[in-house]
Amino acid sequence: MTYYPERPGSQVAEPIIVNPVVDYHDRVRWGPILAGIALAISTQLLLSALGIALGLSAGATGADAGSVGIGVGIWSIISLLISLFLGGWVMATSCGPMTKKTALLNAAILWGTTLALSAWLLASGVSGAFGAVAANAGEIANQVQQQGGVNIPNQVPNVDPNQVRDIAGNTAKAAWSFLLGSLLGLAAAMIGAAAGASKPRVYA
Repeated sequence: MTYYPERPGSQVAEPIIVNPVVDYHDRVRWGPILAGIALAISTQLLLSALGIALGLSAGATGADAGSVGIGVGIWSIISLLISLFLGGWVMATSCGPMTKKTALLNAAILWGTTLALSAWLLASGVSGAFGAVAANAGEIANQVQQQGGVNIPNQVPNVDPNQVRDIAGNTAKAAWSFLLGSLLGLAAAMIGAAAGASKPRVYA
C-alpha cells in the first residue's frame, strides 16, 4: 500500500460567504417635499399677482384688452414654471444626499401634490377671488378703459350656435394650455430637483 503524504496547499479552502449590509430607508422625503410645495405656491401667488398688476396697469393706460389677456395667460405659465423649479430645487437642497432617481421621484410627488392642492384651493373657493381676476383680466382691462369702472357680468346672456362654438373652442384652448402647462411644470420641478440634489458620498 502506497502512502501519499499530504502536500502543502492541497487543501481546498471553503469560500467565505459575506452577507451584504443594506441600509433601508424611505426614498420619499415628505418634510422637504412640503417645504418645496409651500415655496412653490407662495412664489406662484406672488408672480401671478405681479403679472395681473402689470396687465391691469397696461390696460388702464390704453393697451388692447385682448393683448392684455394673452400676456397675463403667458405670464401665468411662466410663473408656474419658475415656482415649480424653485420648489423642486428647495426640496432637493433641503434633503440629504440622494441619487438623481430619488430626486426625480420626489420632484414628481411635489408636482402632483402642488397640482392637487391648487385645484382643491380653487374648488373650495379659497382662491376664488384671485382666480376670477386672473381669468377676467382682459375683460377687466377693457372695462377700466371705459367710463363707469369695472363691471363683470354675473349672468351669462343668451348665446347663439356660433357663440357656443366659440365658447367650446376657447374652452378647448384653455384645456390644452392647462395640459401643456402642467407637463412643463413637471419638467421644471424635475430640472430644479436635479440641479439641487447633492450626490451621496462614496467611501472607499
